[in-house]
Amino acid sequence: MERAWVHQRRQPPRSSGGEEAYLKECWPLVEKALGETHIKASLDLIEGSMTVCTTKKTFDPYAIVRARDLIKLLARSVPFEQAVRILQDDMACDIIKIGALVRNRERFVKRRQRLIGPKGSTLKALELLTNCYVMVQGNTVSALGPYGGLKEVRTLQSGNTNLHQCRHKFTTLMIKRELSKDPELRVQSWERFLPKFRHKNLAKRKEPKKKSMKKEYTPFPPPQPESKVDKELATGEFFLRESVKKRKKMEEIKVKQAEALTKKQEERNRAFIPPKEKPLMKKTTKAPTESKLDIEAIKDKVKKAKTKKLGAPPVNPAPPTSTTTEKKKKKKKI
Repeated sequence: MERAWVHQRRQPPRSSGGEEAYLKECWPLVEKALGETHIKASLDLIEGSMTVCTTKKTFDPYAIVRARDLIKLLARSVPFEQAVRILQDDMACDIIKIGALVRNRERFVKRRQRLIGPKGSTLKALELLTNCYVMVQGNTVSALGPYGGLKEVRTLQSGNTNLHQCRHKFTTLMIKRELSKDPELRVQSWERFLPKFRHKNLAKRKEPKKKSMKKEYTPFPPPQPESKVDKELATGEFFLRESVKKRKKMEEIKVKQAEALTKKQEERNRAFIPPKEKPLMKKTTKAPTESKLDIEAIKDKVKKAKTKKLGAPPVNPAPPTSTTTEKKKKKKKI
């Protein structure tokens, strides 16, 4: 008895019938492509499902897996021209889930747009570097291409949280692509050619000012604390009468009350204590240091000043003339 391998792909109902119309249009081409490997395909638009199953003539056991990947890519809105490439031997596909990378929806939309780039430039560069077809749709990324390229796409798409990290990966991919063109370097190691990016250390956590020192570990439990009865036995109060105990308690209470009264009285008296007055004396300026006086020079200055008095006659006056004596007499007569 022969067994038939069946794989069914269900799609949730969509509000717009654009995808259903496209699948209905291209389904004859899907049946023709799968008919080469003798695999039967059926489309149910009412139920919203695509089914592939083997027949008696199917000779390739892996053909059903490729057919499953084909309808999986078609369900992710990958065009038929690209999805048919999965039937080739050197092709594989990978559907990467990126919806759980970020909780915030707005941040997720920004990072998804970062994958696509302005006018799809980042996505096109990724396709050229990895030789893969990449399509971002909703919360998933569909990739189709060789195994090596799919590995690079997964690392880039799942680790797109950091912008600089993506940039570094793109540079390494570009260098690897150039190195792969040289037939001599294909066998050698490429580590010497690849750039080594240093990770910047994050700001260190501030250490607390008061560090709690850990106590030394002791396997034995701590000693049991003394009870009230043990303390009374040690002091001898346990054997006293109740009247004596009450009297002692009253005395202790009175002593505490007296201490509290004295403290309150001191606090009240502080308001009546005058504050210390500051002295009103001005700060004395330091007298300049007396320079050594030259006494002889001072004497010479005094002598010169005496000779140069205003209105004073010179030291050796000239003899009076007749004209000067006449003028003085006239003034006296007037």
